[in-house]
Amino acid sequence: MGRWEPGAAGRLAKAALELFVERGFEQTTVAEIAQRAGLTERTFFRHFTDKREVLFAGTGQLRELLVREIEQAPPGELPIDLVATALRSAARLLQQRGEFPWQRQQVIMANVELRERELIKLAALGAAMASALRARGVPEPAASLAAEAGMTVFRVAFERWTAENCEPDLAKLIQESLAALKAVAAGR
Repeated sequence: MGRWEPGAAGRLAKAALELFVERGFEQTTVAEIAQRAGLTERTFFRHFTDKREVLFAGTGQLRELLVREIEQAPPGELPIDLVATALRSAARLLQQRGEFPWQRQQVIMANVELRERELIKLAALGAAMASALRARGVPEPAASLAAEAGMTVFRVAFERWTAENCEPDLAKLIQESLAALKAVAAGR
């Protein structure tokens, strides 16, 4: 088995997702994932702490992107617009992942524990954005409200996007969801 070949993490993630979709998350073992990828279990554990991490491994990269977008935005923008810009950047990143987001969402929605973990991840992303907003001088409760509202907008748009097999453009769905939220807040 080619355990030192480049791209092992990607091969493991691809194999895991295929198996999760085919057999279900609970019915898939790490040994089966490694075998499908042509690698060893030891190699799996070099890249992931457990099989759940295959589905959540990109969270750190996503958090860094969201925070960086807020930090680097020009001054004078409204907090919700800062969050929206960051979320649209996240959308571009997710769209580069092909079918992975759609398949990942199918696996998560089929498992209660994974749905809970997804909500925890989204809450952590919201907290990171709120912190970035506060670092820009946005006071409370505006920082937390903008970040949490943004995460709700993202979740609604992402669920629509994955329900429609990743069509149309996720950034467009985020913008539409944000416009709907603003309309609700304005009483329209």
